[in-house]
Amino acid sequence: MRLPMMTAIFCAFTAPAMADDITIFAAASLKDALDEIAADWEKTSGDKVTISYAGSSQLARQIQAGAPADLFISAAENWMDELEKSDSIDPATRTDLLGNTLVLVGAPDAAAVEITDLPAQLGDAKLAMALVDSVPAGQYGKEALTSLGIWDALEPHVAQADNVRAALALVAAKEAPYGIVYATDAVAEPDVSVLATFPADSHKPIIYPAAVLKDATAADDAGAFLTGLREEPARKVLEGQGFTILP
Repeated sequence: MRLPMMTAIFCAFTAPAMADDITIFAAASLKDALDEIAADWEKTSGDKVTISYAGSSQLARQIQAGAPADLFISAAENWMDELEKSDSIDPATRTDLLGNTLVLVGAPDAAAVEITDLPAQLGDAKLAMALVDSVPAGQYGKEALTSLGIWDALEPHVAQADNVRAALALVAAKEAPYGIVYATDAVAEPDVSVLATFPADSHKPIIYPAAVLKDATAADDAGAFLTGLREEPARKVLEGQGFTILP
């Protein structure tokens, strides 16, 4: 069943004859899906795709500082807004690409948890989260916990990580019994399980905007790659990881 899928992805990513290498800055939560899609692009085009993964805030600041990149995919609109204000992206290429869900994770054998009971369940242990003041997953998590009225009780126990995958790793390594990550992160890590899903109305919608950068050296190819992410073969990879493709 793998070969037909791969063939379909190759056909969808037909790169221009004089394609350039592409440098992509992408939110850490996209790693598994984008690594697979980029590998298929490389096999089709013969050109290299380099992807830097980190928290969206860190990547946006690097772009503003002049780091060379062709395409940026953020896990939140605010950091793309910042780049648009600083004239760092081509606004005509900006699109809301993906959606995601916020979940509470724990060990594979852990029991389901009511999120509002988390302060009592946690005790003196740690709750792993991405940086709550800058990284989207952390910001969404703090917003959700505040909305549910339990942030003040949990704040002293939060172990903040540089990005959502680092927070996930803390739970997988049993350094924290619980963590707040995206549903797609839980799919990618066999050593955690989803214990609860945050109500959609407890935080802003999780939207991944994407745009080609204004100073891109491979703008056409980056645009083609971005377009390909909406095509059916790449959609299956993204949806298989738990992302929602936005209309």
